[in-house]
Amino acid sequence: MSVSVFRRVLMLAVTAVVFLTPVFLSGCGPSKETRVIEVTAYCGCGSCCGWHRGTNKCLRLDVWNKTIATGPQKGQPYSGLTASGTKPRQPRPGLFSTDSLLQPWMIPVRIVFFPWLLMPRDGTIAADTRHYPFGTRMYIPGYGYGVVEDRGSAIQGPGIIDIYFRSHARALQWGRQQVEITIYRD
Repeated sequence: MSVSVFRRVLMLAVTAVVFLTPVFLSGCGPSKETRVIEVTAYCGCGSCCGWHRGTNKCLRLDVWNKTIATGPQKGQPYSGLTASGTKPRQPRPGLFSTDSLLQPWMIPVRIVFFPWLLMPRDGTIAADTRHYPFGTRMYIPGYGYGVVEDRGSAIQGPGIIDIYFRSHARALQWGRQQVEITIYRD
């Protein structure tokens, strides 16, 4: 690469940085809102999600079948997916997070043995989609970042959301809390 071509590329890069920096810093991103909301927890078990094993026509002996126990779809097969069609998940902080600062001895273990844990992942939130549409991102202290991907029959209004945990014990441990959360709107 000749010197004149290198100078042109460098000048183009500097010009782009100078002109694009105000655009990125001008507040074109999502707006934030902070409010106190009642946060409850759920998991994928039958008592939290309203399904049971087996069907009535097989006297509930076909325990590999999961059917919906309540609501307008009672008796239909239970897929385990959220209302938006995704699989529910618990948040994961990723490598570059405060979790890595609090437990630095885990960084080599994560890199070598669990490389898929390097990337952060948002958790699943169930909310009233009239107030928080699918895709609304929220930060819940003590839980992490989550995205609205589900609705619940008991989730009515803007003052309550439901967060997903992998285990029923963790969901019970969270319980019902009043938490000041940050809502990111597009």
